[in-house]
Amino acid sequence: MPHPYVLLSAAVSLDGYLDDTGPERLLLSSPADFDRVDEVRASVDAILIGAGTVRADNPRLLVNSPERRAARTAAGRPEYPLKVTVSGSGDLDPAARFWHTGGEKVLYTTDKGAERARALGLDAEATNATDVVPLGGDLDWRRLLTHLHDVRGVRRLMVEGGGLIHTQLLTQGLADELQLVLAPLFVGDPEAPRLFGPGGYQGGRLRLLETRRIEDVVLMRYEPTAPGTGSLPAAADHHWLALACDLAAQCPPSDTAFSVGAVVVAADGTELARGHSREGGDPLVHAEEAALAKLDPADPGLAGATVYSSLEPCARRASRPAPCARLILDAGVRRVVTAWREPDTFVADADGSGVLAAGGVEVVVLPEHEEQAKAPNRHLLRQR
Repeated sequence: MPHPYVLLSAAVSLDGYLDDTGPERLLLSSPADFDRVDEVRASVDAILIGAGTVRADNPRLLVNSPERRAARTAAGRPEYPLKVTVSGSGDLDPAARFWHTGGEKVLYTTDKGAERARALGLDAEATNATDVVPLGGDLDWRRLLTHLHDVRGVRRLMVEGGGLIHTQLLTQGLADELQLVLAPLFVGDPEAPRLFGPGGYQGGRLRLLETRRIEDVVLMRYEPTAPGTGSLPAAADHHWLALACDLAAQCPPSDTAFSVGAVVVAADGTELARGHSREGGDPLVHAEEAALAKLDPADPGLAGATVYSSLEPCARRASRPAPCARLILDAGVRRVVTAWREPDTFVADADGSGVLAAGGVEVVVLPEHEEQAKAPNRHLLRQR
């Protein structure tokens, strides 16, 4: 199901701590960086923190700049982003500043936690009638993100902690971006909270998007690169599929064949190859075919790789001995992510996904990218 773009935001000491154990909040960011965070808050639809952060820091979680709030309202958006918190127990102080400042609020919790929260009056007018949303017997991040997207209209979500929340979203492959500020100090207290805890993180390296000096701190922006596993998409799947769709837009135009882009990515997030339809002046080559032809069939990365294709790999073709679905199976790839099922424009009852699934390949369709995949093929669709 569609999810918001999830941006994790945190500031840490040089030794990886979010705070110390003193009674006052340790200020890790510089004044200029606090203003940058305010700018990011103003750009998103919702800001999320965990119940532990509500209890420990008692934050207001506001956009402080009047000019930025005015710009939001001028654009037809609420003055403040939606404020979101998550608590399995629902046991939160109704007097906390979180409930009494800013605009709308929502609490995601369990069925039992919802009973507790309502008994405390968190859904009453005294706390601006917070929307209490039970997610069942346990907290489910995918269900939470789907609800935010589909019911609350959230397209960009900023997550400001704490460490457990960041860890869970990263290890479940649900974080699209990490904005990390490194402060020039040490904490050194093993009892202090750390940014990340133990867990099953992606293999390989994240992609560095930006570094920026802001007074005496450094901002680093990263995005995960490792594909998901099985049928559950990870945030990186969306990044790679968007790239495949971008490659489709580079295809020489044709009235007799689709424009398709493809990327082959190893399990650790390393790009192995990419290709697009009619690449290199070959009027017959398909995107997946072009990408796989650049790889040694004995490449050990293929067995755990994911093929991203803007259009479902073909199941039948007259111009080559083997269709792309067969090429993928022969390469040993066992996961394919695509944006768009092949229409009957050139081949009736095309079902490359069925061929792949019958061969043991997990096929994941992300329809959020379908319009981007269709864009360079509009003329063909109009011909239908």
